[in-house]
Amino acid sequence: MIRVLLVDDQPLIRSGFRALLELDDDIEVVAEAADGHEGLALVKEQLPDVVLIDIQMPVMDGIEATRRIAADPALASVHVVVLTNYGMDEYVFDALRAGAAGFLVKDIVPEDFLHAVRVAARGDALLAPAITRKLIDRYVTQPPSTRTRSGLEELTSREREAVALAAQGLSNDEIADRLVISPLTAKTHINRAMAKLHARDRAQLVVLAYESGLVAPRNS
Repeated sequence: MIRVLLVDDQPLIRSGFRALLELDDDIEVVAEAADGHEGLALVKEQLPDVVLIDIQMPVMDGIEATRRIAADPALASVHVVVLTNYGMDEYVFDALRAGAAGFLVKDIVPEDFLHAVRVAARGDALLAPAITRKLIDRYVTQPPSTRTRSGLEELTSREREAVALAAQGLSNDEIADRLVISPLTAKTHINRAMAKLHARDRAQLVVLAYESGLVAPRNS
């Protein structure tokens, strides 16, 4: 059973998502919250698998709530997915920096929405390649981070290659095909890179890849 917490200040949005999620027997909505502060308290109480959280809310916004969830070792198993509308890309990227596993637009079709929740529950990143490149192109324009770049020195050449491909939106299977290795080996490279770079999940690994200069935004 996938346990989901909904955090959105609009009751109609929450009720719509709840109705959709509860159509499937393997998904349970354990609680709802109307702001980030209330949502954070419920995350600690309920320990859901997935938190679907709006970005802009009163009291505490979704970015700050995401940051606090990601910083709490006791909540390491909780995967945060931010909910957004088109035209709010800068906030989405801030959420990814804060530790979100990915994002969904609120007008997503029901089938894709349910699939996305399952993907997030597995711990995979919800980063469509085209949208990821758009975000990176627009919002990773500062010089590469010295701290992050120094972390890359710990990676093997194969791990660096795997991270660069992940940053382009490739799955483990696609990385394996590109590097002519097994999917298990590709997954191992990614997991080791995440550990060495202290990335909470694959989404943060993608952000670090661009911030470090491993992948050039305008050439992705």
